[in-house]
Amino acid sequence: MLPKPPPSPGRLGYLFFPPYRVQGTSIAGEATAIMVPEFDLCFDIGACHKAMLTANFVAITHGHMDHVGGLPYYFSQRRFQGMGVGTCICDKRIEPAIRNMMRGWVDLEQQETEHTIIGLEDGQEFEVKKNVFLRAFHVDHTVPCTAYSIIEKRSKLRPELAGLPQDELTKRARAGEIITYDLRVPIITYIGDTLAGPHLLSDDVCNARILIMECTFFENGHKDRAVIGKHIHISDLAELMPRVKADAIVLTHISRRTHLGLARTVLNEQLKKEDAERIHFLMDHRVNRKRFDEQLVEAEANAE
Repeated sequence: MLPKPPPSPGRLGYLFFPPYRVQGTSIAGEATAIMVPEFDLCFDIGACHKAMLTANFVAITHGHMDHVGGLPYYFSQRRFQGMGVGTCICDKRIEPAIRNMMRGWVDLEQQETEHTIIGLEDGQEFEVKKNVFLRAFHVDHTVPCTAYSIIEKRSKLRPELAGLPQDELTKRARAGEIITYDLRVPIITYIGDTLAGPHLLSDDVCNARILIMECTFFENGHKDRAVIGKHIHISDLAELMPRVKADAIVLTHISRRTHLGLARTVLNEQLKKEDAERIHFLMDHRVNRKRFDEQLVEAEANAE
């Protein structure tokens, strides 16, 4: 009898929320690496898939291997392929450890791999594109951990000036009057591993257009396991949903031991129908492919 071939490494999950793509992999304890190409940004990099190399920035939530293990390879391959120096953004509290990790690879490879590492404090921002910032905020996990929100800075006309003709607005601006104010809008918020708590009630979480978050446990008897490991249980998500205004919530970090069919059943039992319809499982390839095919049909119909 011939031996079985090795298992497939698996496809990347893919979801399209116009104009943003959310793609990558996330399996609890194995690897999480999620990319939003429109912002040249990857959240975590437990494994470095080829697609992730094009991201100029990698935002690391915490130091567990399944979230950071692919970082040295990311730096190395970008250098090897002439793609420029990659930048890692991380929690300031783990910045020294990540630098030490890279120094270890220099010793092993006997060569210097160029890289940039930037540590952010709680609430600190870093500009990734013009008028687009990555804001860090601490969450509660078994090790120092931070979540991130992609914030778009928009300039808005002051409400009391609404309705004035353009020539009047121009005149006032030339005279030195401030006619606009800055509005910071959370576009995408990514929450790595965390226990439920007040940090999930922030504006960055509740008002983001797209929320990407872990939900590791679904079984009724696993609430205690979620608390011990400081992870999200489906019951925590059910409590959070009335506060979340996102058009789409992408669930990640589900264990292989949890069948996606069961996860969807539990989700529908615990959440209101309108809330459940906003939720997508990143690694549910069959459902996500069907959804994308429907998007293609709709796009073609609109183009006619």
